[in-house]
Amino acid sequence: MTDTMTQRSAIDVPAALDFFDLDRDFATEELALRDRVRDFGLREIAPVIDEHWERAEFPVSVLPGLADLGVVGGFIQGHGCPGLSRRAAGLVAREMGRIDGSVNTFLGVHSSLCMGSIYMLGNQEQHDRWLPLMARLERTGAFALTEPAHGSDSVSLETRARREGGGWLLNGHKRWIGNGHAADVVVVYARDEGDGQVKAFVVERQEDGSWPSGYRPEVITGKIGKRAINQADIVIEDLRVPEENRLEHCEDFSGVNRVLAATRGGASWEALGHGMAAFEIAARYAQEREQFGGPIGGYQLVQEKLATMLSDLVSIQLMCLRMADLAEDGRLTGPQASLVKMTTSRKALSMCRTARDILAGNGLLLENEIARHLTDMEVVSTYEGTDSMQALIVGREITGLSAFTRSRR
Repeated sequence: MTDTMTQRSAIDVPAALDFFDLDRDFATEELALRDRVRDFGLREIAPVIDEHWERAEFPVSVLPGLADLGVVGGFIQGHGCPGLSRRAAGLVAREMGRIDGSVNTFLGVHSSLCMGSIYMLGNQEQHDRWLPLMARLERTGAFALTEPAHGSDSVSLETRARREGGGWLLNGHKRWIGNGHAADVVVVYARDEGDGQVKAFVVERQEDGSWPSGYRPEVITGKIGKRAINQADIVIEDLRVPEENRLEHCEDFSGVNRVLAATRGGASWEALGHGMAAFEIAARYAQEREQFGGPIGGYQLVQEKLATMLSDLVSIQLMCLRMADLAEDGRLTGPQASLVKMTTSRKALSMCRTARDILAGNGLLLENEIARHLTDMEVVSTYEGTDSMQALIVGREITGLSAFTRSRR
């Protein structure tokens, strides 16, 4: 075999991240958004994230720059929000995920879930009261749906709301609520004792910065992933909420489903970002790291790993783009979204594990980034429905049989 055949120039790693030249199909303004978010992440987030991750603290210093990016509010039209297309919103999550999952989670919780709930389920007065301040990040938000006993089966939530006087009295327990301890505005979902249906309530900090009596959040400690965004365990006991803070257009759990459907896909785009980061880190390391007299990228085992990673990356990219186009046209079904979430989370997690393996011991160090992406992907694989739950949704679509409710003996 000639030298020409055995020694070829290595592919440019950034070019390999778009191996099928997919980004060229984005509009000029979408590409500008991509580059703007990427530049912000490299300048503002990357230099500080490791220290915050290690201390389990959110980097509040990034909020002014995040507000200036023009992405807060995502798909929301008006009120200072950008009204992004599905592809554009996906690019934001992708580029944030390439840098860090914790900041992306903050943005998703604040922008899509909390603001999205107010936008989709609130009335005009409620829009005007909260959305402009939140679009400027002068107020931050949280979305309180999950409970200690109800994660995947959130439809069975047990937090209760009872009419009392001119308002409501809430009692219950929420858990895994991103930013739930630090937010200024928290959308809490609770079951109306009067009709048994789920309603949405906005809980606000008081003027002195304290929480109203009956709202007791505590930060969940000991996490191994997404450590730079805290989740809260929230005890709600005789919490009084005025009627004007009940989101008018949430009359049952279908309101929750509307919000979740509108934000569906964000986790898959973030998984794509983590996968891109994993491939870039591993490919560069394979070219630079030398063992036994040459770069480890020259060994068959490493090349096979990199080829598989690239195959997975292209698969995730294609699925995310198709999902975004279907959603933009109003044709994305729940089972389709579940198949995308299941596939992208599994493949991106596998890519991160492979990258960690290629880096060997160096992959355990925060300074080499892959450990953070790996543990963040462990989280992505869990939230917005675990890959196993997504598989059951797809399985039900295939067979017509539900595996969610089985008789117990």
